[in-house]
Amino acid sequence: MHETINSLVGSYGYALLVVLVGLESFGIPLPGETALVTAGAFAAMGRLNIAGVIIAASAGAILGDNAGYWLGRKGGIALVHRYGRHVGLDDAKLERVHGFFERHGPKTVFIGRFIALLRSWAAALAGVGCMPYHTFTLYNALGGITWAALFGALGYLFGHNLPRLERYVGQASIVLVVLAAMVVLVTVLVRHRAAKTTA
Repeated sequence: MHETINSLVGSYGYALLVVLVGLESFGIPLPGETALVTAGAFAAMGRLNIAGVIIAASAGAILGDNAGYWLGRKGGIALVHRYGRHVGLDDAKLERVHGFFERHGPKTVFIGRFIALLRSWAAALAGVGCMPYHTFTLYNALGGITWAALFGALGYLFGHNLPRLERYVGQASIVLVVLAAMVVLVTVLVRHRAAKTTA
C-alpha cells in the first residue's frame, strides 16, 4: 500500500490528494491521511509545495464532509424511517442522535477529523442529526484546515522516514478511537446508573 500511495502521489500530486481525502471524508474507506502525510514528505523533497498540499487536503476534507453531511441530512433520515426498524433504529434513537448533535455537534465534527473511524462518518451523522448547516460548515472547515496543516507538516518535517511516521500516525489513530469509545462507554454507564438511582 505504501509504495502504491507513493507512486500515485508522485504522479498525480494535488489532484489525487483532493480526490482521496474527499472520498475518505465522504465515507469511502480510502487512505486519505496516508496520502496527506506522503504529500507532505514529497513537499520536503521539493516535488510538491507544502502550502499547495495543505490547501488541496483542506479542500478535499471540506468538500467530502459537505457531501457526507447532505447525504445524511437528505438521504439518511429517509433511510432510517424506511429501514431503521430492521436494524434497531427508531424515532426515539433518531431523537437521541439529534440531541447529541445539539449538545456536542461542534466538537464532534472538529475532533472527528482526527479519528480514523469518525473521519468517515462524523459529517453524515451530523446530517442525520440535523446539525445546523452554518455551524457544521464552520467546525468542518476549522477541523479540515487544522488536520491538513498538522499532518501535512508532520509529513514535511519527518518524511525522511515515512514508513515509521505512517506507523506512528496509525497507532495514534487507534489509541484515539479506543479513548473515544471508552469515554462514550463511561458516559453511557454513568447516565444509566443515574437513571436507575432516580427511578
